[in-house]
Amino acid sequence: MPADLQAEHLGKHYGGQPAVKDLSLTVERGSFFSILGPSGCGKTTLLRMIAGFLAPDTGQIHIGGQPMNGVPPNRRPVNMVFQHLALFPMMSVGENVGYGLARRGLPRADIAKKVGAMLERVSLPGMQDKRVDQLSGGQRQRVAIARSLVLEPTLLLLDEPLGALDLKLREHMKIELKQLQADFGTTFVYITHDQSEALVLSDHVAVMNAGRFEQVGTPQQLYYEPQTPFVAGFVGANNRISGHASATDAPGQDGLVAFTTGQGMPMLARAAGRIDPGQAVEAFVRPEAVSLARNPGELPAGQRRHAGQVESLLFDGANSAALLREASTRAEFRVALPQTGRFADLRIGETVAFSFDPQHAVCFAASAPRAHAH
Repeated sequence: MPADLQAEHLGKHYGGQPAVKDLSLTVERGSFFSILGPSGCGKTTLLRMIAGFLAPDTGQIHIGGQPMNGVPPNRRPVNMVFQHLALFPMMSVGENVGYGLARRGLPRADIAKKVGAMLERVSLPGMQDKRVDQLSGGQRQRVAIARSLVLEPTLLLLDEPLGALDLKLREHMKIELKQLQADFGTTFVYITHDQSEALVLSDHVAVMNAGRFEQVGTPQQLYYEPQTPFVAGFVGANNRISGHASATDAPGQDGLVAFTTGQGMPMLARAAGRIDPGQAVEAFVRPEAVSLARNPGELPAGQRRHAGQVESLLFDGANSAALLREASTRAEFRVALPQTGRFADLRIGETVAFSFDPQHAVCFAASAPRAHAH
């Protein structure tokens, strides 16, 4: 599949501080690619270089196979949707959507036809004459996307476009955006700090930290096979446990490392990369990988059992969880409650048993903390 976007060894400094460091990426034609990372990691700088608003200090950008260095933003086959949408309040919906076509000098009849067809495709049929301030947040969002897509760009860049919407509307627009992208087949490059957006929408996600990509993969790869502690901690909820490896191959357990937590709790986890006995480690166990029971005998056979006291209940419907303190070491554990409602009557202070499959826990050698870009 040809690539619509290729960047090689991009670098950008601000006042001597690197914002983007030697970064390369390839985005295939027709795909939905997200860049996920915390504020200040360099993702907006990267997007602005792709759009042409910033010139990279080092490296090359190709869009649709054409080199872009030195090409100004208005000459690039790229459109951008911002969080603040930047719609023109004095213009009607139709004038907003047709604005770029008018600037290209298309005849009015052609513009009207294209605008009408585009509004139908984004589920706003017949809204040409409405004023922007008569629209809901979700409708405004669709107008901004229609205004960009009517120009048939090779790339649509989206900078946190759902950030200003309320939660319910954001959930709805996630599904709409995914469907729009699939319908149009335009390549989307999407920036967000919201992991749920990145996982739900994307074919591939790059997790960015301190100016670099920590890992690029499918949402499933990032969630189930994180390659660095940062990715394990940033994507999805996780129990992060520090300790020291006691044996790198647990007896009779291939690829598992035995370690003892700082509080003295023995545990097993799947090793990611090389880990030596005695080495400091960081392990991650997802809350939904932990089994919970009132009677220890109900836990899966062959898993190490722990007792814990319920310290807090976090009710959130299907995403409910309990915070437990392990009885002997007082280590805190977040455990997802089953969606069946079996533990709906769980009480604070109650003692329960819990265990997890070590294959669903991942363990990394603890590295020295890396200096962060400012």
